[in-house]
Amino acid sequence: MTKIPLDKFAIAAALQEISGLLELKGGVSRYKARAYQTGARAVAAVAGDIGRTIQENRLTSVPGIGKSLASQIEQLHLTGSSSVLAGLRKEFPPGIIELSSLPGLSTAKIAILHEALGITSIAELQAAAAAGRVRNMKGFGAKTEQRLLEVIADHDRDHKTEKRFHIHQADRIGAQALDYLKVAPGLKEVSLAGSLRRWKETVGTIRVVASSKWPQALVEYFLRFPLITNVEDQTDTGCTVQVSEGGRVFLRAVEPNQFALALYWETGSEAHVKKLHEIASSKGLDLNRESLTIKIKRVTKGKSLSSGRRPLEIRNESDVYPLLHMQYVPPELREDEGEIEAALNKSLPDDLITLADIQGMVHCHTTYSDGKNSIEEMARAAEAMGMKYLTITDHSPTASYAGGLKLDRLQRQWDEIAETQEKVKIKLLKGTESDILSDGRLDYPDRVLEQFDVVIASIHSRYKMDSEKMTKCLMTAMRQPVFKIWGHALGRLIQRRPPFECDVERVLDVIAESRAAIEVNGDPFRLDMEPRWIREARKRKIKFVISVDAHSAGALHNLKYGVGMARRGWLSRGEVLNTLRVRAFAKAVQPS
Repeated sequence: MTKIPLDKFAIAAALQEISGLLELKGGVSRYKARAYQTGARAVAAVAGDIGRTIQENRLTSVPGIGKSLASQIEQLHLTGSSSVLAGLRKEFPPGIIELSSLPGLSTAKIAILHEALGITSIAELQAAAAAGRVRNMKGFGAKTEQRLLEVIADHDRDHKTEKRFHIHQADRIGAQALDYLKVAPGLKEVSLAGSLRRWKETVGTIRVVASSKWPQALVEYFLRFPLITNVEDQTDTGCTVQVSEGGRVFLRAVEPNQFALALYWETGSEAHVKKLHEIASSKGLDLNRESLTIKIKRVTKGKSLSSGRRPLEIRNESDVYPLLHMQYVPPELREDEGEIEAALNKSLPDDLITLADIQGMVHCHTTYSDGKNSIEEMARAAEAMGMKYLTITDHSPTASYAGGLKLDRLQRQWDEIAETQEKVKIKLLKGTESDILSDGRLDYPDRVLEQFDVVIASIHSRYKMDSEKMTKCLMTAMRQPVFKIWGHALGRLIQRRPPFECDVERVLDVIAESRAAIEVNGDPFRLDMEPRWIREARKRKIKFVISVDAHSAGALHNLKYGVGMARRGWLSRGEVLNTLRVRAFAKAVQPS
């Protein structure tokens, strides 16, 4: 019987297994484990057929895949296994990765449980311990058995608590799920939904809506997704699963005529959907998870009235809002933060910024400070993405920890920018990410700042400064006569460091009267500033740039996260400076 070659997702699952087993071995094997983890992500992200990539000997051209890893991937594709995986499976009992996640349960003890009791999962261990069969094993005992039951209970409780992922991680997992579903037999439409579609900073459950004439078959197909590690819930029309990176994915499968309404409902947010339900009710409509219906009255025998409900056809998600006499509300705005009232009043921006609107990359670092790529490498990468200009904004001298440029190295950088400009079509603008000093001055003397094409002014230290001092510092900085862009405004690192304390509205008031703009930072760990402050700045007619804060060529793709945050803040095309062509942009941000 001819073996069917493994697809990229099955290969990625096998590489994840190898990574987990190598991690258990410890020591130098942990370094190899990381390489296999990187390889798993790289394989799952390969566009198109992995088989063709292998046949054309292009595996090693994929970032993260070297010669030895390519050999294992080829084996997995052709045979369904690999020499490394086969060896590790012989070395460890089945289920060891799952069981090893329990604190205090060593590899040796797992081997004893497997050999004596055939235990291969946490559920089987829990059943054995509850039945009193573990205490008799060598190295265990009654106290150990009870402790295992407590550890398992804690483990189950922790897994029921939703872990939230940064948006770029959720985006990657969601793309893999979509990629798998797009080739499902009978699939009509599929889309991400939930907080990921709304571009929230973190995502708990990655929600997917798909349609087919046979929704149950679609669910069954998805449950064969090789990256699934656990099925939490399953019905004929949906399932919730955990995947190898720890993310949770929910699939809702519906018939084609239900797709539009299902996508609206699953996109949320809960508060937005609830308020629209109330508005629908006030207009005699019933908006629920399955349908949108209107109350009708029928005349019977010329006298008496009987009532019923007639479903309204929803062909596209955008049909829902006009039926409620509202503007269409884009997904990023659906938070019940004033968008519903604005849609009722027909006052929502009708030209929200899009990725295609962006003409140039702003806030890019190179090897001159703490970037990973040269000026030319960054320029060519941005040019390949269709950009018309690129700002080179390495750190200023005070950021010595990040290789901040003193004047002699700054001149060398300018010389290299000029040399690189001769080789590329994209326009290179020389700039700086200048530290805002404790007294509100900008790093570099004014005579130097005035020679840049663009100045980004950022706080990189003193995060514990009290609110009043920080406010005055920022107000002083924003009043500096050079035009500057307020970089990653409030200094937050998502899930690691909260925004620093300051009176944001007072700072915004100063910016509105000064030569300054505000950055919407696309680094997925920053995504600063928050949408609520973007909306406050809009009220003051302040301009913005959407930046990538890129420290590598790959990080130029942060642009989509910046655009997502800008849309959440209701920004329109005309409010974003780097939608301008190069001459207009350079004139708008010129420091002097």
